[in-house]
Amino acid sequence: QVQLVESGGGSVQAGGSLRLSCVSSGYTPSGYCVGWFRRAPGKEREGVAFIFPGGSSTYYADSVKGRFTISQDNAKNTLYLQMNSLKPDDTAMYYCATQNPSVWFGSRCPPTWARYEHYYWGQGTQVTVSS
Repeated sequence: QVQLVESGGGSVQAGGSLRLSCVSSGYTPSGYCVGWFRRAPGKEREGVAFIFPGGSSTYYADSVKGRFTISQDNAKNTLYLQMNSLKPDDTAMYYCATQNPSVWFGSRCPPTWARYEHYYWGQGTQVTVSS
């Protein structure tokens, strides 16, 4: 059974940093598209940062480029999101997600057509940034 467990969220002031972690079990994510989504109250879910299968490349949303860094430690089955220069707009629930192996993503990570059911999800960790 696949399990994803996030940690590292919290409350910080604007300009501060946090590092989120996501440990996976029952699944080896290194060969699949993995990443982080976030959802703020009243807003749509947003893909924040992703690592392509095999770690060959990364994708970042424009809103976090230059401030967030995604990485993974395959030996520990752990995905990280280093978040620097945090802004109040970064306040959201952050979710770790990995590609469902039964779904072919092709060359995109994440593909624009992918829906909720095409991923495995963690329970989320709250990030709150105060001004």
